[in-house]
Amino acid sequence: MKIDKHITNAKKSNLGLWKLNKILGFGIPFNKPHGIKIHALTDYSVETIIPYKRKNFNHIKGIHACALATCSEFASGFLLISNLDFSKYRLIMEKIEMQYHYQAKTTCLAKIECSADWFNSTIYVPLESDEKISIQNEVKTFDEAGNHICTAIITWQIKLWSKVKTKL
Repeated sequence: MKIDKHITNAKKSNLGLWKLNKILGFGIPFNKPHGIKIHALTDYSVETIIPYKRKNFNHIKGIHACALATCSEFASGFLLISNLDFSKYRLIMEKIEMQYHYQAKTTCLAKIECSADWFNSTIYVPLESDEKISIQNEVKTFDEAGNHICTAIITWQIKLWSKVKTKL
């Protein structure tokens, strides 16, 4: 299946976004029980939503810290992979650092935005000379009232598939 056309359609219409979320629900089964979905998508930004529901609760009926981290990772990773040719580049999370600011007691929205210049200077140019690179993204998450819930700093390793050596 060509996901590129679904990504393009999701940027243009709500129906396209709904279809992309359905595909991602099957393609990334870990996220499905959490109800994490893409809320908004442009060429250089992604907003993901994590609902306030029982499966996401911690012991005090807030959204669990790990669920918020997963939502942040998904937003960051999707922005990268939707801009990179994933048949050409391998993307692996190296590290995630979370800072929590406020209890999540409603549905939350994780936001990330990077510019075309950032992609060029941080990813494309370095990969011309380096076998692999590590980059960082910042994702901020807010609740429905606009409270800043958490900030994630996610470090990704990006490498050309042609440079990947795997053991069999």
